Amino acid sequence: MTAATIIRGFAPRYQMIMSSRRFLVTSSMCRQERESPKIDTLPPEERGRYKVATIPNAICVARIAATPLIGYLVVQHHFTPAFALFTVAGATDLLDGWIARNVPGQKSLLGSVLDPVADKLLISTMFITMTHAGLIPLPLTSIVILRDVCLIAGGFYKRYQVMSPPYSLNRFFNPQVSSMQIVPTMISKINTVLQLSLVALSLASPVFEFATAANDAIFALGCATAVTTVYSGLQYASGKAVKKL
Repeated sequence: MTAATIIRGFAPRYQMIMSSRRFLVTSSMCRQERESPKIDTLPPEERGRYKVATIPNAICVARIAATPLIGYLVVQHHFTPAFALFTVAGATDLLDGWIARNVPGQKSLLGSVLDPVADKLLISTMFITMTHAGLIPLPLTSIVILRDVCLIAGGFYKRYQVMSPPYSLNRFFNPQVSSMQIVPTMISKINTVLQLSLVALSLASPVFEFATAANDAIFALGCATAVTTVYSGLQYASGKAVKKL
């Protein structure tokens, strides 16, 4: 059998393979276009959903950037500046939420994920460093950190579940592909308030030298925080806080 005969026999098969590949690529691109609507074609009130550069997102990034500094100040027992920065960080958390809810075009899918990530990073850092400084007991910190680690891992797994193929890192982190939104439950919101309050009061204790009665109240607040942390973690694990759009 000559080389020319082999080539002639292989050519139709090669053309068929290439046609199949072109069909798969074209189908994938069409499906991605259907999943990723162009922002310009959406109504004005919906355009902000897919934005990345928004004021609330910038505030979240700033809060994330400030978190290591606050943790360092706690470890070094510089409680007064740490308390001041933590108070500012808590205020920015309220501020970015207010802007996202009340300013048109500032509410985004990225923000719905970035905001709780920034909160959890700050809270986890504060619990770890304050445990190191002797302000929060280790068992409570272990509960909080374990729950947050499970939430992060579960969030990535849930994102993989709701995505439609093909799978890639670019599509995985693209908010327009198989869009999903994190919707905190009421217990989760209460738990966040309790955690922030516990951190703020525990951090303020050495600054203002609280009396014994105040420290007993902080202990009770820690118990309530532990209960709501476990309960809200179970709610997230059931998928009640994740909504596919």
